[in-house]
Amino acid sequence: MMRPAVFLDRDGTLIEERGYLDRLDLLAVLPWTPDAIRLLNRAGFATVVVTNQSAIGRGLIDEAFLHRLHAAFDTHLAAGGARMDAYYFCPHHPDADLERYRRVCRCRKPGPGMIERACRELQLDPRRSVMVGDRWLDVACGRAAGTRSVLVRTGHGAHEAEHPPEGARADAILNNLMEAVGWILRTCSR
Repeated sequence: MMRPAVFLDRDGTLIEERGYLDRLDLLAVLPWTPDAIRLLNRAGFATVVVTNQSAIGRGLIDEAFLHRLHAAFDTHLAAGGARMDAYYFCPHHPDADLERYRRVCRCRKPGPGMIERACRELQLDPRRSVMVGDRWLDVACGRAAGTRSVLVRTGHGAHEAEHPPEGARADAILNNLMEAVGWILRTCSR
């Protein structure tokens, strides 16, 4: 049977929004993140980061650095008894400086490609899953992939919640990831 998942934007949702994160010492995990992820782990949800990383295409970081950054984030989670099941990232951008990353792709949010790939590779059920992020493009990504979507007011979320694009609709708009997890545990079947 396919598992439900919570797909999570990274910057502004799990960690502080810092723009292009190009040094490990800039990683600042939001205080509720380990507890929130641990609750999802215990409830049987797969936890999957889906993050646009155009900094790779712009030549600001490389994929090896991104993997080191995610390993450092995993260390923070493990200290709180939590774990991330997988990381998916899109290095592409139509205006990328590095030609091999310069393209329009399905994996760059709001496209659903990262969620679709995770569902195939990890046997996840999008209909029983939720996308959580601090931007309307995260909400649109989840909707395009067939998940429920939650906008959180951390990171860019407070501004985004005040200025929704025409037709944008989240299943919930909440203050932070911990509130989103409470909503998910009350609302979504596992």
